[in-house]
Amino acid sequence: MQSRKEELLERIRTKIRVTCDMPDLLIDSITFPDRVAQFKVMLQAVGGEAIELVQGENMQELICSRFPESKIIASNLPEISFATINPDQVDDPHELAYIDLAIIRGEIGVAENACIWIPQMMKERVVCFIAEYLVVLLERSALVNNMHEAYEQISFHDKEFGVFISGPSKTADIEQALVIGAHGAKGVLVILT
Repeated sequence: MQSRKEELLERIRTKIRVTCDMPDLLIDSITFPDRVAQFKVMLQAVGGEAIELVQGENMQELICSRFPESKIIASNLPEISFATINPDQVDDPHELAYIDLAIIRGEIGVAENACIWIPQMMKERVVCFIAEYLVVLLERSALVNNMHEAYEQISFHDKEFGVFISGPSKTADIEQALVIGAHGAKGVLVILT
């Protein structure tokens, strides 16, 4: 027996006389001669910062020097040995309520708007949003020009969750007073490796 929805759709199909193939979408998207430079400019425009890791530079020392006041540091990345909490090993997400610094990995960066695709790579995704400050490790080679290129690379079927993050949390009221860090990270640092 057909559901009401299926019955309605079947009635619509019988009335359609012409079928059309979907058109090819040829989108002339924006590209940049230097994606790294564009990404850095855009991230700064939205309140974040991107720096390039220099060959031979110690990433852990760099992070510690940028966030010397951080006491509770969350990360599940194997290269971050100074993390004080691994979000994959907590029994209750409430244990993550007072994170000073979270260090995560981004999968794709978008030069057009400084968005970073972050699929769920840890048990508790709240880490991306609850930390006072967020450090995102991103490979330079993972930078694309625009959102069209980013979506071509994303597989939505193999992860339960993913999010684009662009800079720190922001909100503005009707009087256009911008508040940074109101609902999430007060600051975002992207380290391009």
